[in-house]
Amino acid sequence: MKAIILCGGQGTRLKEETEFKPKPMVSVGGKPILWHLMKIYAHHGFNEFILALGYKAEYIKDYFLNQKAYTSDFELDTQTHEMSFHLESRPEIDNFKITFVDTGVDTQIGERILKCSKYIPEDDPYFMFTYGDGVTDLNIKEVVEFHKKQGTVGTITGVHPRSKYGIVNIVEDNKISSFEEKPVLNDWINGGFGVYKREFLNYLKPGEMEHPALKRIAAEGQLSIYKHEGFWYAVDTNKELEDLNKIWATGDIPWKVW
Repeated sequence: MKAIILCGGQGTRLKEETEFKPKPMVSVGGKPILWHLMKIYAHHGFNEFILALGYKAEYIKDYFLNQKAYTSDFELDTQTHEMSFHLESRPEIDNFKITFVDTGVDTQIGERILKCSKYIPEDDPYFMFTYGDGVTDLNIKEVVEFHKKQGTVGTITGVHPRSKYGIVNIVEDNKISSFEEKPVLNDWINGGFGVYKREFLNYLKPGEMEHPALKRIAAEGQLSIYKHEGFWYAVDTNKELEDLNKIWATGDIPWKVW
């Protein structure tokens, strides 16, 4: 089953990082967050990816095309440009099969998915798509099994959002008993990591985001939610990027399931 990863946005709220590179290439623990995301999928048996590229697409292409050079010791003859790689120096090699699709800089998400759809095999009744800026300890294989059991056109993964503000706990007489710093809320939001029947493509329209299509199938009772109570974190600001790197530095990394 193919997994489409949306990599085309400009990430304007991460401007310090994304002025020179696309948002999915911001670094967590010395690796692009996109790489972390792909490692999660591959760990659960899904290693075929379609990258929906847009803003600074060449940065992502270059990273994977030259990954052998970036991760190996090698010799280079500058006159002949012949290269000799010392592959024994290379760490474990990733097993990714990637289709790179340039979907345009200003294209909306729904249309990006449509532009990628021609690379989904005709005989595959399902596909996945997610956003290129979040990590999780989600068991993706379980989401796929849940989706097939539900029988709906689509399944999204529901996660609990984290408040961007500290919460004040109040007792009687308007006295404050405690503070909670940015607690996890009880509500559910779409955390990405969705699974869809091929027919979902019929609900997408050029020039639209993905949300109208999700609303269309929801109105028909054809959208399910897999509730994930575990770790989920999306990077939208520099503070959130710093938080993920701090977690990585501790060595206790919830999303490092591989």
